[in-house]
Amino acid sequence: MKLHNYFRSSASFRVRIALHLKGLAFDYIPVHIARGDHHTGPFAQLSADRLVPLLEDEGERFSQSMAIIEYLDEIQPQPALLPRDPVARAHVRALAQSIACEIHPINNLRVLKYLVKELKLDEEAKNRWYRHWVREGLEAFERQLAQSPAGSTYCWGSTPTLADCCLVPQIFNGQRFDCDFSGLTRTMAAFEACMKLDAFQRAHPSQCPDAQA
Repeated sequence: MKLHNYFRSSASFRVRIALHLKGLAFDYIPVHIARGDHHTGPFAQLSADRLVPLLEDEGERFSQSMAIIEYLDEIQPQPALLPRDPVARAHVRALAQSIACEIHPINNLRVLKYLVKELKLDEEAKNRWYRHWVREGLEAFERQLAQSPAGSTYCWGSTPTLADCCLVPQIFNGQRFDCDFSGLTRTMAAFEACMKLDAFQRAHPSQCPDAQA
């Protein structure tokens, strides 16, 4: 497997977590999206949407982190990142999509760049935008966690799921922007539990070959 990704990309971080949880070996191929390398050169020829992450496996190329993680869950069923029970599986997907489809798309790098370059927001205004949508989204996430099984260590139950793969990168990026996490008791408990695990630590941006301060 080859994973084309960027160390700070939340979507790339999700996939790295899933790969490490499942113990799948992969070649790390950095794509510096802050510099625009995803729009030029060899990567632009590989990726139809010119976004990271991109996973190459068995001659196939897969984009979109959620699709990649579900692919990994199907080819390497254990440890499972989605519960077998349809009800639990739907709840886990909803939690994951609350981050991947609600919070992240309006706060990713290309949106933030557009706010500054095209709409002429200053740095503080851009950061206020980011903090507002992260806080609002995580408050909704916290309310959803109230539906989790009693005594859950992670977002849903006693093992990490797709929801945790999405939560940890979002909190990491939120910390970079000094977001307010106060009162998000269940959310932060799940994050802290995840960060005690080797797979999450190994996937952390600071451990990536292309990591920068």
